[in-house]
Amino acid sequence: MNTTYRKVIDRIAARTLTLTEKNREKLSACLERFEWAKNDLLLREGQVCKYIWFVDQGMIRLFYNKRGKDLTEHFAYEEGIFLSLESFFRQIPSRLIIEALEPTVVYGLGYEKLHGLMETEPEIEHFYCKILENCLILSQQKADACRFETAGERYHRLLQEHPEVVKRAPLIHIASHLGMSPELSLIHISEPTRP
Repeated sequence: MNTTYRKVIDRIAARTLTLTEKNREKLSACLERFEWAKNDLLLREGQVCKYIWFVDQGMIRLFYNKRGKDLTEHFAYEEGIFLSLESFFRQIPSRLIIEALEPTVVYGLGYEKLHGLMETEPEIEHFYCKILENCLILSQQKADACRFETAGERYHRLLQEHPEVVKRAPLIHIASHLGMSPELSLIHISEPTRP
């Protein structure tokens, strides 16, 4: 057994639900380790997302192109879980692009291995559902924030809930994530509440 892989599964399980020793071992055996340099693309538009990823070190962003502009959908950093939801669910080409913003180490649970385990282990199927539930809640929260909050309110929420993004991500990506122009985001970021 690879103890590093086991520790990763323990960290993921601590955020989702308790797993038996046997199922922690089975999931550990399915993990794959990936390393990317800054600016490497983990997933290109048109590729199929074959993993649920867990960030061990570094930061990534999920984004898409709209009329020639990069629009940031999501950031993930240490302890974060990420994937291109529709692409992973349906195993179809992704519209999202995933980029390493820093040198990054992630661990992936592959679609086929995970689904193979779910056929025989209901607890692993429940584990998978909890991960996806958390991802869907984050997507809903982002959609609600875009609908109901001002750009300034979205910035302050990001600052409170994810200060690492504000400290580490380039301003242009933060601005696109919040639906702000880079100029407007400078006003908010220069306020005294920035860490």
